[in-house]
Amino acid sequence: MLAGCGDKPSDNAGSTAAEPKSESAASSGSSAGTSSQPEKADAEKSDIKIGFAMKTLDNSYFVSLVGAVEELAAAEGWECTTLNANMDSTKEAENMETFITQGMDLIFLDSVDPTACVPSINAAAEADIPVVNLDSGVAECEQCTTIYADNYQNGRMVGLAYGKAVPADQEIIGVMISSLKGNVACTERRTGLYCGILESRIGCTEEEAWELAETFENEVANSGKATNEDAKFTVRGQGWGDATRQQALEASEDLITANKDLTCVLGDASENLLGAKMALENAGIEGVDLVCASDGPMEVLDLIKAGEFFGTGENSPWMVSAKGIEVAKEILIDGKDWRSYPEVIRTEAIAITKENVEERYEFGY
Repeated sequence: MLAGCGDKPSDNAGSTAAEPKSESAASSGSSAGTSSQPEKADAEKSDIKIGFAMKTLDNSYFVSLVGAVEELAAAEGWECTTLNANMDSTKEAENMETFITQGMDLIFLDSVDPTACVPSINAAAEADIPVVNLDSGVAECEQCTTIYADNYQNGRMVGLAYGKAVPADQEIIGVMISSLKGNVACTERRTGLYCGILESRIGCTEEEAWELAETFENEVANSGKATNEDAKFTVRGQGWGDATRQQALEASEDLITANKDLTCVLGDASENLLGAKMALENAGIEGVDLVCASDGPMEVLDLIKAGEFFGTGENSPWMVSAKGIEVAKEILIDGKDWRSYPEVIRTEAIAITKENVEERYEFGY
């Protein structure tokens, strides 16, 4: 599942942990600003109405995101209404207009398109209704904030773990199965993964590793391959799986056949690695590590438990939702000024491997 985009943060900068899915999010304890809607701050919890304008419900991540928001809102005694745009920007605009007309106290939005949604967000702001974007970044507008997983640092954390797991005298020879050409979140995830591997293998600083990783990503993007001799790290090829299992299977087959000495398959989304896993099985190849920059479906977590998947960065709809409800509570209950939030809030970057999969399992989807 793809989510979010933004500037490259330092290690876990601006991140926040979430409560497990069975509990409501706790208040962050941050100081409140001057409220632009004092009458809402004084409202009874049972009077609060929020809307969730969702772009689609076509996979488990989105279903879990909606389910988490609705569950956590209900725990607060709030009424939550979800409207699904089915990946139609025009329908999304209609849904946003409906929420504005209904006088929602706050709107959550996971947008179809980062630019098409701007007029709707600005219209809500004009009505003094804060819009908190979940999962997807948006273009410049009058939003409250955007909350999503830390793509860069998730990738880096996984890369660090994998780079340390492979003995220093052994080469890492892989292929990268990517999702969408030009997608910012995908680029961030891949760059983060390269950064972690290079940082751990060379022993350089994080800042130096980011520079090397950006060069490495550009080389792979432009020529389909890259090598860093100091790290004993090579990517032999790049395929495009469109974050779907079948396309990833097809994209992986030729790369795997042409590179019999692979030690790993890297990916920027879990479906790409699951497709690659099928290609490896079809070719009768064993002992190749599957390393994902970000995502956390239960299927992958189960494979990590079984030792059939090295690891993934945690992209949890429960963590994103918990932070969203936390922000909503600060605004609607504590009276914090919704215009005072940073442009982006990232959830905590975590690499899920066999060492910690049990404790992170409840945050999967």
